[in-house]
Amino acid sequence: MEDEVQTIVMKDYFTELQKEMNFEVEPMEMEDDFLEFTLAEIVEMEKKFKESKEKAISQVICQELATKFSCSPHRSEKSSVKWEQVQGWFQDKEKSLAAKVTSSSSCKAIVAYTNPAPRRKTPKVPVSTISADEAAVALSNLIFEAKSAKDYAWFDVGSFLNYKVHSSGEVAVRVRFAGFNKDEDEWINVQEAVRERSIPLQVSECHKVNVGDLVLCFREDEDYALYCDAHIVDIQRKLHDIEGCRCIFVVRYVTDDFEDKVVLNKLCCRPPSSASIPAIDLEPSVMSE
Repeated sequence: MEDEVQTIVMKDYFTELQKEMNFEVEPMEMEDDFLEFTLAEIVEMEKKFKESKEKAISQVICQELATKFSCSPHRSEKSSVKWEQVQGWFQDKEKSLAAKVTSSSSCKAIVAYTNPAPRRKTPKVPVSTISADEAAVALSNLIFEAKSAKDYAWFDVGSFLNYKVHSSGEVAVRVRFAGFNKDEDEWINVQEAVRERSIPLQVSECHKVNVGDLVLCFREDEDYALYCDAHIVDIQRKLHDIEGCRCIFVVRYVTDDFEDKVVLNKLCCRPPSSASIPAIDLEPSVMSE
């Protein structure tokens, strides 16, 4: 339930932006030297862009944002931000919007010429969702992990580079995994494969693990070493000694139902349900084509 709420927070934020901007978000082209803006930084720049009513952002604002981003604790292990890079992000955003508006106007003209009959509108179902600002607050303080489509393993998210909202309402984010270069970037479905980061268990926390729990388990073989989803199917509780926890946990991996016996230091638990996530309506938004 916790992961469902978190992914809906992300989806509501991106779809809220899409509705407020009144156009479908398309991915922008990323050059080789593309700066890895954090999710919180993207959130703030999207807000500034919306507040500017799609007008050019001044150099002063770009400088203020660059200084703020560079001083943020979220960028402690990342390179500092130059105001020219912030300005470049806004310019790319403006070009993307202009191209979309031009394309949309051309399509409308063609439809009007070929089919003058009025098109009946599909009524939208009223939905109560959190605002983009509220979602931004919830997201900026979280650390995420994402599941790769290549091996179905979970990796820490280094940066959210971009996002797009499909006509179906599905939201995808382009992820750069922590410790990997741009060649490993992937487009990932927010609802299915992005969640708050799993928590490594300490020696004294084996009592928190129970049969039936979903855990993230470190799985090693001759060819790979990955973190994969698994369920706890049995626990052999043992007394601890000076070396720590000696309990044995029997896990069944979600991807192939293979069972294995592991020790505590190979397990990460899912964040508790008490995490600070704003209450929102879980009913999905109805989006127009």
